[in-house]
Amino acid sequence: MPQITDVHGITVGHATDLGAATGCTVIVCEQGAVAGVDVRGSAPGTRETDLLRPMNLVERVHAVLLTGGSAFGLAAADGVMRFLEERGIGFETGVAKVPIVPAAVIFDLAVGNAKVRPGPEMGHAAARAAIRNVEEGSVGVGAGATVGKLLGPSSAMKGGVGTWSVRLPRGVIVGALVVVNAFGDVLDNDTGAILAGARDPGSGRFLNMAEMLLTMEEMPGFPRNSTLGVVATNATLTKEAANKLAQMAHDGLARVISPAHTMFDGDVIFALSLGEAKANLLSLGVAAERAVAEAVKRAVRLAKGLGGIPGLADNPGTR
Repeated sequence: MPQITDVHGITVGHATDLGAATGCTVIVCEQGAVAGVDVRGSAPGTRETDLLRPMNLVERVHAVLLTGGSAFGLAAADGVMRFLEERGIGFETGVAKVPIVPAAVIFDLAVGNAKVRPGPEMGHAAARAAIRNVEEGSVGVGAGATVGKLLGPSSAMKGGVGTWSVRLPRGVIVGALVVVNAFGDVLDNDTGAILAGARDPGSGRFLNMAEMLLTMEEMPGFPRNSTLGVVATNATLTKEAANKLAQMAHDGLARVISPAHTMFDGDVIFALSLGEAKANLLSLGVAAERAVAEAVKRAVRLAKGLGGIPGLADNPGTR
């Protein structure tokens, strides 16, 4: 199955607490990757994203953390750093090697136990568990992810983690891993049908959030949402190009999440370049868009229900 680890040098690890409906996911690139980022949502929670701007010094990162727990969950990055330091991996400063671990969070505190959040031990466990075979659905950072929250959590459905990759000529690969915790509905971009989203409390039918928002006079919503992603490629990119690739990859979210990038979402996508393959940035951007869109759909299709919030994986015939 296509996945982000089709890009050589990438491994993925999860740490999950299903009882508290939270967890974290680490994308590890021990040899380092040229990185960029695009923060598109209006309610982000992040760490080390300024470092990825083209004018700043550090070129390579060694892992990216996607975590639950809202801003509290950023503490899990300390555990990822400890894991990498134990392996002698990091940016050489002359007195110590400092692992570079950008991070972003989703808000999952309303789903499980709001007092239990990912911390350093969970971050260390996720990094330690990193392998090439990526588990999807309600795992890691996707444990407490939900979508379709126009009327709040009671009418929402489960989100989760998904991955996909696209192959281009001459061995170029673009992979994506996404955790879907969106305010909006998730669509099948081929048919336009809603896959998962806000449901009518009485009938259980999808409300179609975008259509309802066109008729609402007051802005509803809860600042408890974010869709986070990492795209990786074996094509050689500069730091500037990696930032542009992250920007273009956001189009994949807009293809399958409606509405996307709202005031209540903290959408963030990181881009990683590992390898020496040659490809034009426009082609890479189209591939990233497609990989992200497919990863989003897989995230909801493979998500199991939790805490009374239904998931598509509970009834495979509805996918």
